Amino acid sequence: MSLKIQMVFGTRPEAIKMAPLARLLRNWPGVELFVCSTGQHREMLRQVLEAFELEVDEDLDLMTQSQTLNGLSQQLLLHLDESYARVRPDMVLVHGDTTTSFIAALAAFHRQIAIGHVEAGLRTGDLRSPWPEEANRSLTGVLADLHFAPTADARDNLLREGRSPASIEVTGNTVIDALLWMRDHQRASQWQPAADSPLAALDPDKRLVLITGHRRENFGKGFEQICQALAELAGRYPQVQFVYPVHLNPQVRGPVHALLDGLSNIHLVAPQDYPNFVWLMDRAHLILTDSGGVQEEAPALGKPVLVLREVTERPAVLEGGTVLLVGTDPVRIVAQTARLLDDAEAYRAMNRVFTPFGDGHASEKIAQRLTRWAQTRTSGSTQ
Repeated sequence: MSLKIQMVFGTRPEAIKMAPLARLLRNWPGVELFVCSTGQHREMLRQVLEAFELEVDEDLDLMTQSQTLNGLSQQLLLHLDESYARVRPDMVLVHGDTTTSFIAALAAFHRQIAIGHVEAGLRTGDLRSPWPEEANRSLTGVLADLHFAPTADARDNLLREGRSPASIEVTGNTVIDALLWMRDHQRASQWQPAADSPLAALDPDKRLVLITGHRRENFGKGFEQICQALAELAGRYPQVQFVYPVHLNPQVRGPVHALLDGLSNIHLVAPQDYPNFVWLMDRAHLILTDSGGVQEEAPALGKPVLVLREVTERPAVLEGGTVLLVGTDPVRIVAQTARLLDDAEAYRAMNRVFTPFGDGHASEKIAQRLTRWAQTRTSGSTQ
């Protein structure tokens, strides 16, 4: 059995979630892995690759200033088509819901290359939320030959859409593989942020609220309202440290710095590399986020999560009672954050480990399924 796989990713979250799988496939019997970065989050990607001691085989370096989704899609389609022509993979592996993933799948489909979709089957049912991620993930699912679903609910979504049961494998999510590996490494080594990091100045005796935000549907009014809520919370809880790694997108940085600069207990820091971010999550008292990945990671660490979105494509996280949707309404954000800061019983109810996304061995399950696919592909079977 010989299987040549081209793995494609371009953003920091994709790299984090694909890194444990890439590390495994580098040494998996019968697999030749070619890792291609499209380079949208260039500096943040570099940090992730270094943290996981992973090298890419090709960097397309497609990030440009003020890039539109259509402009990015055009460049992706052109350059990935050229890359596939050179590499000639048997399968292209993509992840999740980014524009990179959908266009990488489309380019592979046009060349009749098989497609494997990691983190497949998550749905909200609303193409505008999250936007454009819901459409990207759904369209990738239409094109994929193998669907690696993180949960049984994700598998059921795919079945309802007409995907063959034989093409779906419930694996758990590779983000849990990455998270638990990094957390255990840090705890065992008593890892701490570097002395010159702004994180080193945080007071270990004070509670820490971690905030992340980057979703396009929150651009404009949404981020302004989130920042208004954070400013009110900072004034109400002067002994609580609010730490916000601010995304590099100007539509995020603008309102965040305009409304939160100068507040002494709000620490606006640069985007953190993966080791620092895992340390922050592990250290946090609670987390406010609009990130899909953090919705999966934080409950696995036992951290309460308030989701700054109206809907989630990960409804499984809501079932455990450790994640709550609050949207971008300042009143709701302040009320629910205050409840978790003031009410010890309410906090304890959400402060527990819950993860429907696997046991940290998703990468092995994906590799095993790829082996079975390679062994049977010449017969036309997908078993």
